[in-house]
This record gives sequence, structure tokens and C-alpha cells, in this order.
Amino acid sequence: MENSPIALSTLTPGFADPVHDTQGVFRTLLDALSRPGTIGVVENVLPAVRGTLATRADLAAFAALLALCDYATPVWLAQTDTALSSALRFHTGAPLANDPAEAAFAYIHDAATLPPLETFALGAAESPEQAVTLLIRVDALTGGAPIVLSGPGIQHTETIAPVGLPENFWRERAALAPLFPCGVDCYLVCGDTLIGLPRTTQAKVN
Repeated sequence: MENSPIALSTLTPGFADPVHDTQGVFRTLLDALSRPGTIGVVENVLPAVRGTLATRADLAAFAALLALCDYATPVWLAQTDTALSSALRFHTGAPLANDPAEAAFAYIHDAATLPPLETFALGAAESPEQAVTLLIRVDALTGGAPIVLSGPGIQHTETIAPVGLPENFWRERAALAPLFPCGVDCYLVCGDTLIGLPRTTQAKVN
């Protein structure tokens, strides 16, 4: 990734109230991951740049990265985004990974280019928390083929219907299930909304 000097005049703004906004976004992310299939909304953050982000990243993805990343969490960007790279380095201190296997967090702006899930860090039996968290931008969180979710955090089942995920995503995700507690946690993001998919959630494609 590039290491050119950051021009403050063109830097994408971060949280206006870093402590309060980070806590609010983190609660939204945690709630989405603890209740798989429910749609969370990132609200009342980044008002100055809402709808006009210098980075191509959707608001929910950008806010999530600001809230989750720090100097100890390498981030991999599947698509080159100079504005996002600069903003992450400046606002969070997060290093940018050149290899998806090195990333603690990864942002995939175009879901069609999502690498095989096994190329990311899956954690180890003694340290499953070192697995990657993926933020995958989709075209929509509703309107696609139904996917029935079950598992912890879901009383019976929950049905989602995202649009824009590659066909092999659900097969690859299911193939990782026997590796639990290793695996990957995912957020599907679209605009200011998101759905959490922890590694414990089972997904059945109808």
C-alpha cells in the first residue's frame, strides 16, 4: 500500500466526537454480531461527510473501521482507495496489510472480487480471536435470494436476502464451520446499514 504524505486539506474527516462516536458505532457492531440477521444502522456519526465521503467506502464500513481499528490491527483493502487508506492511517494509526492473510480487518468494496475465505487469517485453536473480521459491501441487504440463519443469538431462524455476494461465498463459509473456534466473522455493509455474520452462525441457502 502507498505511504505518501497525508494532505490534511484532502483528508476524509473522522468522528467529530471520537470517544462518544466510537462507543456508539461499537455498540451497533456488537449488537449486529450478537443478533445475526438483524439489520443495524450506523446513526449520528460523520454528519459532515455523510453522502459525500471522499473515500468510496460506504458510511457503515468507514465508521466500523474507524471504531475497530488501531495501531495493532493491520487492515487489508481489496480495492485501492487512497482516501480510505490515508484516513485510516491518520485517524486510527492502523497499518495497511499487503496480504489478506496478514489482516485483522479487511474491507471489500466490490464483493465480486472477494478472495477465497481460506486466504484470510482464520485464527488458531489457542488464539481464535486472531481471525480476520471482514467488511463486505453488498448492493443491498434485502431483495436477493433468501438465506436462512440459525445458531447462537437467533431464537429459531432468521432469514436474510442480501444482493451482490458471489455465489461461492456461502459454500466457502460452510466449509470453514468444522474449524470452529477458528473461522471468520463478517459484516455485510450497504450505505449506513449492516448485518453481522459471526462464525457461529449456520446459513442455509434456499
